[in-house]
Amino acid sequence: MNNNKPLKAVAYGEVLWDIFPDKKKIGGAPLNVALRMKTLGCNVAMISCVGKDSDGEAIINHVKQLGLDTEAITQSEEFPTGLVEVTLNETGSATYEIKYPSAWDKIVVNDLANDLVANADVLIYGSLVCRDEVSRKSLEELLQANVYKVFDVNLRKPHYTYEILEKLMQSADFIKFNDDEIIEIASALESPFTGLEENIHFIAEKTKTTAICVTRGKDGALLFWKGQLYENEGYPIKVADTVGAGDSFLAALITSLLTGKEPQSAIDFACAVGALVAEAPGANPEISIERIQNMIAGS
Repeated sequence: MNNNKPLKAVAYGEVLWDIFPDKKKIGGAPLNVALRMKTLGCNVAMISCVGKDSDGEAIINHVKQLGLDTEAITQSEEFPTGLVEVTLNETGSATYEIKYPSAWDKIVVNDLANDLVANADVLIYGSLVCRDEVSRKSLEELLQANVYKVFDVNLRKPHYTYEILEKLMQSADFIKFNDDEIIEIASALESPFTGLEENIHFIAEKTKTTAICVTRGKDGALLFWKGQLYENEGYPIKVADTVGAGDSFLAALITSLLTGKEPQSAIDFACAVGALVAEAPGANPEISIERIQNMIAGS
């Protein structure tokens, strides 16, 4: 990648409203990743679909104000803007009830979307958007492009199959899991291993992917990059909620790695960003570079 120019990123997938007991916030994993990458200096476009309704208009207007390219967010006459009921337990961990069908289940890509991806440095996509055949076929079309592909595994039962997950992994240059996800998927692919490190190597071999990251909640993350394993053991925080923490972690990690940051520095930076998001309510709190640096330094 050219280190002198801003990274050009495209995120594909769900944009929606997270409905909390006391409020609603704009979210969706690919959008959360895109918004954080924007704050880190990237040029970012979003490919998705919202309803032709007030919720959809509000998402487009808000995201545009935050500096994302929204030209490839289409509006559906037939399907409503996505809604997700979020429930938080006593430790701040979230569970989700994801309404179906939503507009983002019916993304149809056009020439504009194809051109955005063809001219990007990186395409970020997840597994949830593949629960519907329409959006899945559109993603398969975009994955034909010659672009660095980042697959953010985001398992939400019952919205996935192992067959589709394996295809998505085989298309990727970089795969991000959490610790539960990699164990579940590796087991489904008949891995004989139970540990994270062994299963990282198992998935890398199985899918011919040379870059894999596994987040471990409060215990940080593991990064497999160009044959080497890097680790961060996490930063001590008081969790407000975990919504969006993994998305911001991925945004920080990908931005760092693809702009030439050394892998250990990249994973340290990403873990600090993820921790600061978990420390604040909602998926996209403002975080200064100074606060990130202070967390890494332990001050």
